[in-house]
Amino acid sequence: MPLATKKDYILVSIIGLFFALLLLPIMKNVKLTLFELNILNVAIFVLVFIVFANIALWMAFLISRKIPIALQFAKFGAAGALSTLLDLGILNSLIFFTGFAAGWHYSLYKSISFIVANINAYFWNKHWTFKAGGESNVKEFGQFFAVSLIGFGINVSLASLIVNIIGPIGNISIERWGNIGALAATIISLIWNFVGYKFLVFRK
Repeated sequence: MPLATKKDYILVSIIGLFFALLLLPIMKNVKLTLFELNILNVAIFVLVFIVFANIALWMAFLISRKIPIALQFAKFGAAGALSTLLDLGILNSLIFFTGFAAGWHYSLYKSISFIVANINAYFWNKHWTFKAGGESNVKEFGQFFAVSLIGFGINVSLASLIVNIIGPIGNISIERWGNIGALAATIISLIWNFVGYKFLVFRK
């Protein structure tokens, strides 16, 4: 049976910490003001995410007693969430500090944020989620990046199919349908990434 160790809780706390901190520049850039930015409010905000991350890991550990892969998938989800926020955090920070939110600047910023986020995801998944042995190397990272790119392609293609080809069903608004398409595509691409990383990149 998979066990959640003290190290796991420390690492997931670190993920919760950086997840919360990376949300701040995103909220700033999109002008989403949930609270006044001062030391106390930021500390509470960060603490909430750290506690939530630990509770989520503990629940995954309980579920893993019946479904062993649940704990590993939870770690994968946590690492993925951090990498997603790192991607968005870098992107929004570059937009905020330069003032460019479109054109070739945006494409450059998105490329930078995507690459950095994938490097982060690679190390978290190799050393924590899948605990793959051996030294990191260019070939392994290339395989990881390839799986990630295919997952990205699946995500965009499936979302586009649901929104642009199938279209809204019933009385569902186009805005809600767009989010339904994005959610469905994200779930499928996450499954692909997990399977690809586990059995192709970090297979033991």
